[in-house]
Amino acid sequence: MMDSLIQQAVTTATQTRAIAFGEDALAATGELFAAQFPGSRVLVVADENTFAAAGDPVVASLHRARIDFAEPPFVFPGKPILYSSYDNVEVLREHLRPLANTVVCSIASGTLNDIAKLASAELGRPYLNVCTAASVDGYASFGASIAVEGFKITRDCDAPVAIVADIDVMAAAPARLTATGFGDLIEKVPAGADWILADELGIEPIDPYVWGLVQGTLRDALAHPEKLALGDRDEIAKLAEANIMSGLSMQAMESSRPASGAGHQFSHVWEMEGHGLDWDPPLSHGFKVGIGTIASCAIWEATLALTLDDVDVDAVVAAAPSEEELERRCRQLLKPLIADASLPQILAKHLTGDALRARVELIIARWPEVRRRCAPQLLPPQEIMDRLRAVGAPHHPSLIGMEWERFRVTHFKVPLIRSRYTVLDVLTDLGMFEDVVEGLFAPDGFWGRHTTPEV
Repeated sequence: MMDSLIQQAVTTATQTRAIAFGEDALAATGELFAAQFPGSRVLVVADENTFAAAGDPVVASLHRARIDFAEPPFVFPGKPILYSSYDNVEVLREHLRPLANTVVCSIASGTLNDIAKLASAELGRPYLNVCTAASVDGYASFGASIAVEGFKITRDCDAPVAIVADIDVMAAAPARLTATGFGDLIEKVPAGADWILADELGIEPIDPYVWGLVQGTLRDALAHPEKLALGDRDEIAKLAEANIMSGLSMQAMESSRPASGAGHQFSHVWEMEGHGLDWDPPLSHGFKVGIGTIASCAIWEATLALTLDDVDVDAVVAAAPSEEELERRCRQLLKPLIADASLPQILAKHLTGDALRARVELIIARWPEVRRRCAPQLLPPQEIMDRLRAVGAPHHPSLIGMEWERFRVTHFKVPLIRSRYTVLDVLTDLGMFEDVVEGLFAPDGFWGRHTTPEV
């Protein structure tokens, strides 16, 4: 019970071995568990909301497959909505620890999946996840986004060995979860342009197979946000498939490059700063990524308007900051914990002198081809905004509680947090980043024209 695209992608995944996707997929849970974890006992893990959505059929399927239950299902409270904190990871890990020969079967959307993923990994155990919403690409990806003392970062851990994704269950999920899945997915549009850029400059070549895993289903899954908002079953199936394919692409590449670009970096900054973690429900990853996608596409739109005919290479090289100056800037803009984590990342990609000269000359030489390849990959920021509004996701920074000046300053933080080369870095290498950003916030720039949300 797996569509052909997912079936092909599973063959190249490094951690996920089996996926039941489609109608009545819940009924396959027991058979899938028995095949992947022969002789193991099961601990069903859910919260009150996800257990209500799928718990009884999952338990029944496991019983039919004669799986031994280590104990009755472990169910987190439904209110307040479960928070992706390390405290919850510890609660589940310590509950699981004494249960010998036991594998978690989590019934979860993004947050509980991450909790189950990390708790299992810290005990060196595999796990199976039953998806309850088309809300993230993290179901099939490695890593878990978990907060410790309000500092949320992705922790290293394996993807689930097996996944169950029932279309009817996902279609019945709250609309906000579908909208957050759309926000997570739409960033693959500018992320693709970021990868094209890195490919064109010889920094990170595109793997055509992995590219197709993400981009092959992407446009179709994003085409009808208004139908997704109404709970259209077929459209939600496309969204879920595309997000699962995205996670599998990261396994095939052993990197998040295929699915994460500059737009995700906005979300990473806000998550590391703890923004929205105290909301009920907490501000979702996909809602933050959606706003980051608008910002990324606005930067791309301004960048592709550049011709680079008049770039003074000598002046660019002379004006480039030293490593010491870059570190000072990093520590001025970022909180200490974030700066400490980010400095090795940004210093790894920072160029000066002859190395920077060679990079700038390469950018200028390849720019016509960069523009030719990236333009058809991208969507205008206004269209991203419109699609997010249509699906019911936040489509303006103020709708995720972001003060305008903080949003503007975030643009100067995002190039400082990771080594991945994106549109942010080509502008940095050219010495144009600040001018482009300030232009976007000028009265006639994109954000200058969108200081308040459109109705």
